[in-house]
Amino acid sequence: MNVNQILSVKGNEVHSILSSITVYEALRIMGERNVGAVLIIEDNVLKGILSERDYARKIALKNKSSRDTFVHEIMDTDLITVTPTDDLDYCMDLITNKRIRHLPVLLENEVVGIISIGDVVKTIMENQKNTIDYLDSYITGTKT
Repeated sequence: MNVNQILSVKGNEVHSILSSITVYEALRIMGERNVGAVLIIEDNVLKGILSERDYARKIALKNKSSRDTFVHEIMDTDLITVTPTDDLDYCMDLITNKRIRHLPVLLENEVVGIISIGDVVKTIMENQKNTIDYLDSYITGTKT
């Protein structure tokens, strides 16, 4: 399995914002869209990512105001991205070793999607279940 297969099931919808809005406004957008992170895309270029974790660590724990702080002040610009052809083992390795939860998907420097740790884990679990079912039917001589 690869990233493109996840996107073909999940879809390619990407929620993005501008870095010039307040963190409060970004959180409101994230809440409305029920997402844990948004990409910062300006002039069709991926500039950063803002996650709930960024808010918790850089605003809430530092007693800053989300209404007075702009996204560009706290967004993560050290981006780790994947391509549609990257396999899930590679994605899981990045997620685990880099301690991240979201991976923007780029094709020729253009954002074509985003996958989360939940997407990767769900897909791996489904693949393992299918393998187990196949092996079980092979061993028992039954077809599922």
